[in-house]
Amino acid sequence: QAQLAASGGGLVQAGGSLRLSCTASGLRFADLNWGWFRQTPGKEREGVSCVRWSGSITYYSDSVKGRFTITRDDANDTLYLQMNSLKLEDTAMYYCAAGGTCTERFQGSTYAYWGPGTQVTVSS
Repeated sequence: QAQLAASGGGLVQAGGSLRLSCTASGLRFADLNWGWFRQTPGKEREGVSCVRWSGSITYYSDSVKGRFTITRDDANDTLYLQMNSLKLEDTAMYYCAAGGTCTERFQGSTYAYWGPGTQVTVSS
C-alpha cells in the first residue's frame, strides 16, 4: 500500500525559505513522475511543480518560477521542494503526489497517489 508523507511546513516570514520533504513507501518511487500541489480554503488546488521520473525535466507554475526548486532523491525515495523568497500568497497546504503526468500544464487530477499535506504559512 502506497504511503506518502509530506513534512517541513511551518511559519516563516515573507522573504524567508522553507524546504518541504515527501517520503514515500509502497510504490516504485524512481519509476514515477512526482508533483507538489497546494490549496487554500475556498480556492482550487494549484499545481506548484512537477518532476519527471528521469529527474531531468521539471515544470513550475508561473507564480513560483525562479523561487522554488523541485528535486528528487531516488536512492532514498524522497521528494523535495526548496522554497525561497516566500510571499504571503504562498500560504497554503502543500501536498506531494505521484503517478501523474508532468507537462507544462500538469494537473492534479492525473495523480494517483497523495499524501496528507503540510501547512506553509508566510507572515508579513
